[in-house]
Amino acid sequence: MSTPIGPADASKQPRYAGLSTYARLPRMEDVDSTDIAVVGVPWDSGVSYRPGARFGPEHVRASSRLLRPYNPAQDFAGWDAVQVADAGDIAANPYDIPEAIDQVYGGLKELRSKTQRVLTIGGDHTIAYPSLKLMHELHGPVAVLHFDAHLDTWDTYFGQPVTHGTPFRRASEEGFIDKTASMHVGIRGPLYGKVDLEDDERLGFAIVSSEYIEEQGVAAAIQRVRDRIGDRPLYISVDIDILDPSHAPGTGTPEAGGLTSRELLRMLRALTDLNIVGADIVEVAPAYDHAQITGIAAAHVSYELMTAMAQVIVREQG
Repeated sequence: MSTPIGPADASKQPRYAGLSTYARLPRMEDVDSTDIAVVGVPWDSGVSYRPGARFGPEHVRASSRLLRPYNPAQDFAGWDAVQVADAGDIAANPYDIPEAIDQVYGGLKELRSKTQRVLTIGGDHTIAYPSLKLMHELHGPVAVLHFDAHLDTWDTYFGQPVTHGTPFRRASEEGFIDKTASMHVGIRGPLYGKVDLEDDERLGFAIVSSEYIEEQGVAAAIQRVRDRIGDRPLYISVDIDILDPSHAPGTGTPEAGGLTSRELLRMLRALTDLNIVGADIVEVAPAYDHAQITGIAAAHVSYELMTAMAQVIVREQG
């Protein structure tokens, strides 16, 4: 294996200069092969409240410029161990949801044929549906670990079956997920009715609520997650609104009482020995952000996910 090409040298090129790639890493077309591809999906036509997540990939890239190769919390230098590259963006029709879903699915499938793992930056949470469709084709039903303030297992919005509030319902109904091993983390806030929770359980999800984490602690939440997932192929989907609005104001559907960025990062770091097959970070809407608070949080979330997937690849390579 050739030596991976890492970020641009910050002692020779200022971090605020040069190509706007994720963490200043090389573009995918500039390396011979890629182990982990970071790809943006600048699309938010599935939102039900504030728009603007279509600008999320660009914002997360800009907010990732201070990331560095060695992750001390995981004691691992992911960019030195595997080749990570920025694959640019997948373009999707902003006026036609079904066509956009097909385009995202096709773009991810083509990308996955060239790399071992993909980290997707949204865009709104609708993109989890085509991602899970592809994961199912590659791995069979996958465990889904969904970090979010909201269930995203509602039925339809205005007659549309696939939106940012419905992807996990559709994925469950179509057999993409492992109903014995999937879980939401960080759920909070008002619902339409108790039936929402009953439907969610039927669809195959257990819940670690924000209140549970407050009362029982992060360690207890981590143990519940690990016990449920086991060794199944795992897809991690992070909606940035899992964080309290004080930690992530730049999102489309904020809810009070969320996690701190420190709590979320700690949970992600506890999963590095699991079989992570793919991941996304979604719902960053920079128009509502200030001082890059949300963008920086999302950049660090993606960094922990990337580091974890790099370790999976190293283990697979023996």
